[in-house]
Amino acid sequence: MKLTVTTWNINSVRLRIDNVAKFIKVTRPDVLCLQETKCPDDAFPLKRFRRLGYEHIALNGQKGYHGVAIVSRLPFDQKNIRGYCGKTDSRHVDVTFGEKAGLKDPLKIHNFYVPAGGDEPDVMVNPKFEHKLSFLDEMRDLEELRPMPNERAIIVGDLNVAPLEHDVWSHRQLLKVVSHTPIECEKLTAVKNAGNWIDVAREVTPEPEKIYTWWSYRAPDWAAANKGRRLDHIWVSSALGDRHHGFTITRDARGWSGPSDHVPVTTAVEV
Repeated sequence: MKLTVTTWNINSVRLRIDNVAKFIKVTRPDVLCLQETKCPDDAFPLKRFRRLGYEHIALNGQKGYHGVAIVSRLPFDQKNIRGYCGKTDSRHVDVTFGEKAGLKDPLKIHNFYVPAGGDEPDVMVNPKFEHKLSFLDEMRDLEELRPMPNERAIIVGDLNVAPLEHDVWSHRQLLKVVSHTPIECEKLTAVKNAGNWIDVAREVTPEPEKIYTWWSYRAPDWAAANKGRRLDHIWVSSALGDRHHGFTITRDARGWSGPSDHVPVTTAVEV
């Protein structure tokens, strides 16, 4: 069977629940991973998702900031949340699909919201940037993110780094802009290499073709300017290396009423 997985930084799930519903009704992913939900768990719109057919929900939220969620049409066997850098700021949740979903072998999905890092790429003056780099280091060193060759796992989320030259509208102009500085790119690549993760987007669409999943609110006409960045990622473990199919960016969602600055990205995996 194929499992479709979507990741989307929704930038407030309650504010944009109608956009989520619009996307779900058309696309119907099996699993939807959201970031920046910006609400505590007891305020998450559970009833709306259940009416849409997503009855299985794992939350790690907080009031007003950050927050991640995994909503699924299929039941999962386990769920887990984890803090990073000594903080409890709701940036990671994972679930494991197994027998309850009819899978012979387990499949784990990690949903991340990596810190944005502020505006100044200097750890001496910007503690947010220091936090981001430390977060990436902790991801790199986490044993759980180093799957064995036979382990089936997926990392999705707003990883807040556009790691490759053609993941941004201008490599040269963004080298000193947070999200594309060399040190961030190196650290995110180190996370990927430590776990032998496969970057699905670039497997499907190699460089030099440009790929964007985020367009700034600051652009008066985001579509015409098209100054995007690829901040949202789907990685699969080596055991799924030949079992993923496609990578779809729902670019139109950036032009919907009251949009997030990120758009949904989706892949399918044979499980």
